[in-house]
Amino acid sequence: MVLTAGVIAVQGDVAEHAGAIERAAARHGERVDVHEVRTAGVVPDCDLLAMPGGESTAISRLLGREGIDTEIVDHVAAGKPLLATCAGLIVAARDAGDPRVDTLGLIDVTVDRNAFGRQVDSFETRLEVAGLEEPFPAVFIRAPLIDEVGDGVEVLAEHDGRAVAVRDPPVVATAFHPELTDVSRVHDLAFFDRE
Repeated sequence: MVLTAGVIAVQGDVAEHAGAIERAAARHGERVDVHEVRTAGVVPDCDLLAMPGGESTAISRLLGREGIDTEIVDHVAAGKPLLATCAGLIVAARDAGDPRVDTLGLIDVTVDRNAFGRQVDSFETRLEVAGLEEPFPAVFIRAPLIDEVGDGVEVLAEHDGRAVAVRDPPVVATAFHPELTDVSRVHDLAFFDRE
């Protein structure tokens, strides 16, 4: 059986997420066919989804305009996995702390957009991530922070005592960019090492 993966391709590191999904699938002996999602009609056929970063107000507007937003909500409601990274986390959150972002309400968290500052404040650090055996080389670029975590949400990683990766099944969300490394373990965790 070949899994169908979708990468929301309205903004962000689409090719990098596709490559990470392919590497993660290969590690688990799975075959995967990755599609770039720019219009409605693709998500319903997907077994798993990645929603990359970019600019959260633009992403939420484009998802709504193309009708992809409701398909993502239905995907998660059906119990299918979603990995949301950086601005993807903001869009997937219950509350983005910014009325310009039409959030999808998929993760019971509130976020602080651009909490780590501007592009020049970007950094990389090794994070202990629950479910991963080794520290993960996390890349933070204009990253959000998770301010509040709902009761059913598991914090997977923290930086300076603040949550930067969470799981609210079937969604895994990170404030950092796991696709920007050659380590696909966060994609493993989101799609293939699900508990």
